[in-house]
Amino acid sequence: MFFDALAPSSALQLTRFTDVDAFRPAESLEDSRSIPLDVANFTAARAIVNLPACRIIVARSFARILETTYRAPGGMVILPMSDNLRASSSGMDIDSRFFIALRGSHHCHFVEPQINHHALMIFSPTLRDRGWFDRADSLWVRIADPAAHLHARQLVQDILRTAAVEPRMFETREVAAHLQEGLLLALDDLFQIDPLSERSAPSAGARSAKLVQQVDDYVSAYPTAPIYTADLAGEFGVSVRTLSGAVSKVRGMSLHQYIRLKRLWATRMQLLRSGSASVGTCARAHGFHHLGEFAAAYRATFHETPSETLARARQTGLSAN
Repeated sequence: MFFDALAPSSALQLTRFTDVDAFRPAESLEDSRSIPLDVANFTAARAIVNLPACRIIVARSFARILETTYRAPGGMVILPMSDNLRASSSGMDIDSRFFIALRGSHHCHFVEPQINHHALMIFSPTLRDRGWFDRADSLWVRIADPAAHLHARQLVQDILRTAAVEPRMFETREVAAHLQEGLLLALDDLFQIDPLSERSAPSAGARSAKLVQQVDDYVSAYPTAPIYTADLAGEFGVSVRTLSGAVSKVRGMSLHQYIRLKRLWATRMQLLRSGSASVGTCARAHGFHHLGEFAAAYRATFHETPSETLARARQTGLSAN
C-alpha cells in the first residue's frame, strides 16, 4: 500500500493509528467526529506536506459515520486516491469517479462503509484565484475527467514520496513553489469539465439530511428516553416510511440501528471520560435500561465489554497521575 512505502521526514508528517481511541484526539482538533462501523478492523493513517500556499493531507480512513466542518476560505479539493473508494454524503453515493470542491465553511456528513484513501488539498486565501470557484461560499461534487484525475493523483503521490526521501527540496521556496505549480496546473485540468456533469451536493438529499439532523438533535436532547419510530415520525411531521427511508439513505442503516449505534458510542465516550461512574450508570444515562442487552450490543460493536473499557480508562487516568 502507498502508506507502507512512506517514511516521516522534516517535510512529511506521517502518523499511523492502530486504534480508534488514539485517533479521536487527532480528529477533535479538526472539528470532526467519527463513529466507527468496524472497530475490530480499524486502521487509519495520515500524511501531511506543506507547500507555499497549499497543504496536502492524504488519509487512509476507516469504516465510519463522519460529521465534520470544513473551513476553507481559500478553497479545498477532496480527491479519491484509489480506484475503489465508496462513500455517501446526504444520501448521494460517491465513488472514485468524483471529486469534491468547496470554498468557505461547510458542515458535512459522510458515511464510509469501508477503508478509503483520499487527499485533501487546502489552499491559502493568498493563492491567486484560478477561476475554480464561482462564489466565495460553494460546494460541488463533480465527475472528474479520468485522465485529469489520474494525473492529479499521481502528482500528489510524487510530492509525498519526494517529501519523504528528499525533504531538503522543500526548504527551498523556489523548488517547493515549482512542485506546487505543477499540482495547480493539474487541478486546472481537473476543473475543465462539462458543467452538465456537476452534482449539487447541498441540494441532493437535502430533505433526508435535514430529517437525520432532527434525529441527531432529538437523541441528544432526550438521551434516556425510549424512542419509538411512530412517535418520532409524528414529532417531525412525516410518515414512518419517509423517516426510515431518510435514515437508510443518509446513514446506510435502519433507524433503530442508527439510534442504538449513537447511544452506544455516547456511552463509550462517557466510560472513557469517567473514572468513577459505574457501567450501569453510564448505560442508563444513554437510554439502556436492560443491562444484559446493552452489554451484548456493546461487545458486538466494540469487541470489548463495557467493564473493560471502563477499566482501561481508569488505568489510563492512574498512569497520567
